[in-house]
Amino acid sequence: MTSHTPARFGQGTPTPRPTGATSAQHRQRHPPPTRKQLAYLRKLAQRAGQTFTTPRTRFQASAEIRRLQAIRSTGFTFAELEAERAARELNDDLTCSIKPFEVSGFGSSATWSQRS
Repeated sequence: MTSHTPARFGQGTPTPRPTGATSAQHRQRHPPPTRKQLAYLRKLAQRAGQTFTTPRTRFQASAEIRRLQAIRSTGFTFAELEAERAARELNDDLTCSIKPFEVSGFGSSATWSQRS
């Protein structure tokens, strides 16, 4: 009887090589975002009152830019609305409006109907 010794891991076997893309190939297919994209993202996020996760690729940066542009194009941002609401609450007693009976005439010919 011959005794067979089991092969140990790493002995007599070739060094495994990754079969996937190397990091240089990965960077070619998925280039990192440009400085211009990142600067624009920060600007858009600040305007929109939003945060964003730093993108790893140009494609991700473009997608995030489109998302923030869509938010900005809807009008006021959440931060702006909150600031306005807070200002109105603080100055509620100072608000005044002109009543219809206080003015006579229209446009450039309008005058105060009551003098104080």
